[in-house]
Amino acid sequence: MEEENKEAEKVFFSNPQIIKHYSFLQEIGVFSLIDGLLRSIRNYETIIQKGLDIFNRTSISEIMDATVQLISYHFLPSYIAFLWKPIQTRSDITIRSYQNYKPVDLGLRVDNITLFESFFQKFPKLTSFATLAKKLKNDAGLAPFKAIKPEIVIPILGPFGLYGIILIGSKTEEGEYTNEEKEILQQFMAFMSQAIKNYLHYEHSLRDVKTGLYNHGFFMTRLNEEVNQTRRHSYSSSVIVIDVDKFKNFNDTYGHLAGDQVLENLAQVIRQSVRENDIPSRFGGEEFTVMLSHAGDAAALLVAERLRTNVANMRVPWEVTLPQVTISLGIFTFDKESNLDSTNILRHADEALYASKSMGRNCSTVWKPGLLDSTPDDNTPNAVLRN
Repeated sequence: MEEENKEAEKVFFSNPQIIKHYSFLQEIGVFSLIDGLLRSIRNYETIIQKGLDIFNRTSISEIMDATVQLISYHFLPSYIAFLWKPIQTRSDITIRSYQNYKPVDLGLRVDNITLFESFFQKFPKLTSFATLAKKLKNDAGLAPFKAIKPEIVIPILGPFGLYGIILIGSKTEEGEYTNEEKEILQQFMAFMSQAIKNYLHYEHSLRDVKTGLYNHGFFMTRLNEEVNQTRRHSYSSSVIVIDVDKFKNFNDTYGHLAGDQVLENLAQVIRQSVRENDIPSRFGGEEFTVMLSHAGDAAALLVAERLRTNVANMRVPWEVTLPQVTISLGIFTFDKESNLDSTNILRHADEALYASKSMGRNCSTVWKPGLLDSTPDDNTPNAVLRN
């Protein structure tokens, strides 16, 4: 495209009529207009090229890294901050900030972005923070933003409402953002916003609606992939099956809404207790699973015990004080030598879970051959069976 434009310019300026009337055309501003149009064309070519690069990224980290590099290269903002809802059905917010191309902690603490929903439905494009503050008239809600003094605010909107907000600080060079720069930023952000929305929609399709954990279908897909990987590269991975002890009592005594609250809080504890690349999922009802890649039985047992302890310390907010929530866990570790498919791996983990239940609940059990034949029924709390 650039070569075609240069050739078109060459042909235009070599036209005898243009040469003949050059002074007149220059006097009335034709060439200045052409220069402006050509500059705009080059800008839009850059926007499309760089925007497609952002759009084709497949992870949230890649999308943001590419966006930061692009904006920082063109405008040198003092910082860029992204706030978004990883799960659209929940209000939880993730924040990631950058300065000089690198992730930083700006100290920005925001619990949710519901406050800004109605404003951005009316003003869905790039706006100045001064305009947002003037029209929103909510000093308390804007306090975390005022602390970092953003200059530009850009919403990420989609079918589910406000997905997130992008904050851009003042330019490190002197002067404010020009209207042309704001227009280019808006175009860049259109690609970035769509890339994030596509990613979040894909993630949403993999999630359990109630808990926000991965659904069982995605868990099985990843487990099958992991089984193949362990066979190919000879390492160990583990599966943990989790069941809420006497969960029926919560529903029967306090109602199903209280039971749902228990499950939501439990899911949050599970997410916070595992690594970023682990696969926590809701198996169904009050049963959950976690796949731990590159984790042998000792490492898996440590994770299981951390989960068990964190859940036991969990307090679920409700109209009345709910009793302590405990879980039982079963662990199975697989590798190349196991030669088991995903169904049998889960079956063994479930057998270990059954053993935990038989031992009095609120404990973790690692599967071993003959486990069910040797499981004591001594009602020992917090018992842990090791290989």
